[in-house]
Amino acid sequence: MENMMTQYAGMLLTSPIIVSSSGLTSRPERNLEFEKAGAGAIVLKSLFEEQIEMHGDTLLQDEAYPEASDYIRGYVKANQIGNYLDLIRESKRLCHIPIIASINCYRAEAWTEFAKQLEEAGADAIELNVFFMETDIHARSNEIQDWYIQVLRRVKQIVSIPIIMKIGKYMVNLPAFVNRLHANGADAVVLFNRFYQPDIDINTLQITSGNVFSSHADLSDTLRWTAIISGKVPNVCIAASTGVHDWEGVIKCLLAGASAVQMCSALYTHGAELITQIRTCMEEWMHQHHYSTINEFIGKLNSANIPNPVLYERAQFMKYFANRD
Repeated sequence: MENMMTQYAGMLLTSPIIVSSSGLTSRPERNLEFEKAGAGAIVLKSLFEEQIEMHGDTLLQDEAYPEASDYIRGYVKANQIGNYLDLIRESKRLCHIPIIASINCYRAEAWTEFAKQLEEAGADAIELNVFFMETDIHARSNEIQDWYIQVLRRVKQIVSIPIIMKIGKYMVNLPAFVNRLHANGADAVVLFNRFYQPDIDINTLQITSGNVFSSHADLSDTLRWTAIISGKVPNVCIAASTGVHDWEGVIKCLLAGASAVQMCSALYTHGAELITQIRTCMEEWMHQHHYSTINEFIGKLNSANIPNPVLYERAQFMKYFANRD
């Protein structure tokens, strides 16, 4: 019998498949369904710092007493945080696999106290989904990275559970940045978070929302950077995310160097039973290739373990077109 167990952020998972933070993980009963289907861990739906602030501002629009603003914002935040803590407790009560809390934040000081509450509610780890898109033409790239490090350090100071950094791919020198995160205490990194996708309606001349879900085509960047980073920063623990839609994608991510794989869009489309199907296909693939554990092939094709690591770099794109008529 093939062994699917893997180590991720210091936690032992029975499966490398992690259900990514989304509306899918906002109900404890559904989280139990994912566990029964074979998920190794659950990342709860993120609590958004901006969402809390926007909700408070909405309530304040009709408020005749400006001095009530702090009270209203405090009430909104406490109420939403209380609901989130209940989600953690109930998910932990029903499930036996790790339950990972998720914070979508852009300021370090806003979440330090909250992170401790997550730990006390029973979260097995915290995923910091840090969003910051710098558009200031005078800003320097190292300042942006320093800000991420500041968020990580402040949260690490007050909790003892693993801290996972979920980052975007639009950073200068991703391997060096991940190395800094690892050096400053990140127990794992997720490559990558998926940002809001804008689009333009050429008929109404309005900015609209683009495609919400990822596609198979998005997997290439995930594989490229997973392979490069796991090869250059060998001690970092990686969860590959974005573009993973089937069992082949999971296998590819593990071969590239990921210890676990996060899935979301495909689960919206196919439901929890997809996890069971993926595990069945993975077991058959492992049997055919004579692997008894996934640790035997994790990182087998990362940039440090192949003869020509340039295959993961842009030069390969030019080679492709050079051989075409």
